[in-house]
Amino acid sequence: MSDATPATTPEQPWPVRTVARKVAGWIDRLGAVWVEGQLTQVNARPGTGTAFMVLRDPAADVSLTLTCPIGLVRGAEVPVTEGSRVIVHGKPAFFLGRGTFSLRVDEIRSVGIGELLARIERLRKLLAAEGLFDRERKRRPPFLPRQIGLITGRASAAEHDVVSNAQNRWPAARFRICHTATQGALAVPQLIDALEMLDRDRETDVIVIARGGGSVEDLLPFSDEALCRAVAAARTPVISAIGHEPDTPLLDHVADLRCSTPTAAGRTVVPDLVEETARISGLRDRARRALAGWVDRERRLLDSLRGRPVLAAPYRELDRRAQEVATLRQSFRDTVQRALIERATDLSHLQSRLTSLGPAATLARGYAVVQHVTAPGSRSPVLRSVADAPPGARLRIRLADGAIPAVVDGPGST
Repeated sequence: MSDATPATTPEQPWPVRTVARKVAGWIDRLGAVWVEGQLTQVNARPGTGTAFMVLRDPAADVSLTLTCPIGLVRGAEVPVTEGSRVIVHGKPAFFLGRGTFSLRVDEIRSVGIGELLARIERLRKLLAAEGLFDRERKRRPPFLPRQIGLITGRASAAEHDVVSNAQNRWPAARFRICHTATQGALAVPQLIDALEMLDRDRETDVIVIARGGGSVEDLLPFSDEALCRAVAAARTPVISAIGHEPDTPLLDHVADLRCSTPTAAGRTVVPDLVEETARISGLRDRARRALAGWVDRERRLLDSLRGRPVLAAPYRELDRRAQEVATLRQSFRDTVQRALIERATDLSHLQSRLTSLGPAATLARGYAVVQHVTAPGSRSPVLRSVADAPPGARLRIRLADGAIPAVVDGPGST
């Protein structure tokens, strides 16, 4: 809208034709473009000059109406049919009468298998360079999931193969099944919606995406970039079971686990009840034998310990130690007694020697001790010389059997 265009007001609104003409004018100024997509509807009725088609984006819920001369559809080298991947050249157009937008097409090119494979290879290298194929980011599915999310076509052989094989191995296996388109323009959006819904379900522990075999065109949705990135972003482990063994869409590389067929997925997602029962029985027997062997070893060890002398006659060692203590006590007593006798004998000998050497024995042989008589309570000195006894000195002569008082009546002589 140019700056000169008057603004509309509630009092001066534009009529529908004015709005339609202005929209048509804006769109008419757009140039021609090349567009790629997948045909979901082709209407080329005989007797009409114009063919109507719907072109859909394979990775998003977006579609575009196409119009072209009917001869362009009928004269195409490759048949233009629903589900075909095509590249069209056209100019945007707006039809005033119906108020609809479409792309007026003047050239239609079919996307060949070689080009599709080349695009898949380029996308494969891109995703590999980003690390979406790395083994380190892949998660191990649970041993026994509480609930299995299954994304597959309605009433398909893939659904039957996954469910029947899983329940044959584990009858209690529980599924939450989401039916989607598995080929065509609607497949990718529906697959992504189902994947996100199951990924939000806390009861779902693993998600299986299954489809039977088909042509390269039929399996194109499973090599779509949007689906691959959605699988890589999922928090729940994803198992890919697409086609047969030779079929390897990009989803197989991005998924946490790849199964060659839906049948293999049914056998992989749950354990085998018969095998697990036999394994548990085997482990139980091994545990029983191991426990019995351990008990036998411990019993033999106890018997060996019980047979040792210290346990067979526990008081024998105590009696031996008590006898040693008694012997030591008697030896100690004898030693002390001998020492006492020896000391008593020594004392008797010393007493005899003291007796023989004492003053009483000397007095008994006829000797006497002469002492000065002093006042009571004082010590009486012993005379050692005649000079110590002047005349008139009072003396005390001690004999063996008593004492005799005496008085010196004259000077002593030598």
